[in-house]
Amino acid sequence: MPEQESEQKKRGGILWIVICLLLGSNLITFWLYWQEKNKAAEQIVVTEKVLVEKSTLQSDLLSLQKEYDNLKTNDAALQKEIDEKKAYIEQLIKQAEKHKGDAYIISKLKKETETLRLIMIGYVHTIDSLGQLNQTLRVEKAEVIKALDNEKEKITGLNKEKDELKATIEKGSVLTCFNIKAIAVKLKSGGKKESVTDKAKRADKIKVSFTLSENKIAKPGEKTVYVRIITPDGKEMAKSYDENYKFNFDKSSGYYAGKAALNYANVEISGVLYGEGQEPLVPGNYIVEVTCDNVVVGTTALKLN
Repeated sequence: MPEQESEQKKRGGILWIVICLLLGSNLITFWLYWQEKNKAAEQIVVTEKVLVEKSTLQSDLLSLQKEYDNLKTNDAALQKEIDEKKAYIEQLIKQAEKHKGDAYIISKLKKETETLRLIMIGYVHTIDSLGQLNQTLRVEKAEVIKALDNEKEKITGLNKEKDELKATIEKGSVLTCFNIKAIAVKLKSGGKKESVTDKAKRADKIKVSFTLSENKIAKPGEKTVYVRIITPDGKEMAKSYDENYKFNFDKSSGYYAGKAALNYANVEISGVLYGEGQEPLVPGNYIVEVTCDNVVVGTTALKLN
């Protein structure tokens, strides 16, 4: 009987371990699904706004093309310019279709459309002053002016949408940082070796490790990561308090204790940097901030005895 009870207890313990492992696995799977769902939702918002902008742009270009078709003059040089602009509008229509998912190209084409519309107004005034405006344009002139006023209102609305879209893209392109860890180290062998310590009087530098997250919207390339460290007495740690150690973050500025350059390729990348100041480290709590692209992307704390 004691052997049977022991065997049952073992089986019960193994069963609870299996249940805990399955529960932990399910929680991790749910967390990963939630993260991917949020990323997908942000991307859909950006894409939908770009497609709306593209549709509006195509409508504006077709309207502008029709207005240019109505421009007629006996001045050969002026008519040649008008025909060149008509051909250019046709190119813009093709580019808008080709790059319908590219927010930057669509924004650029919108500016070109606005410029062409202003040029058209100049042509209308020139032809009118030469007494060569055909009868159709004379009748439609008031309508064109009214349409231009409507376009100005539309442009104002589009600019607002553009600002909102830009804000959405900028928000989505901000990098996030995780796995931030700060430790105090003592350097040995001329800085070639180091040992971890929690004693302020023994520490030479504060070592900060971190990981920048994956972000497909962010601009790739070299990223300079700064670490700002607030000492227990509320001061910023820096080797020198001049312009060489000054940097901007969150619409403010301050002094950094260390920095590192990483080649970011829109995937997770880890980095390490060291913070140091003019004065020896003192006991107390240190606040550590990691900044990238002028934004504080993560914080942690360190306590030294």
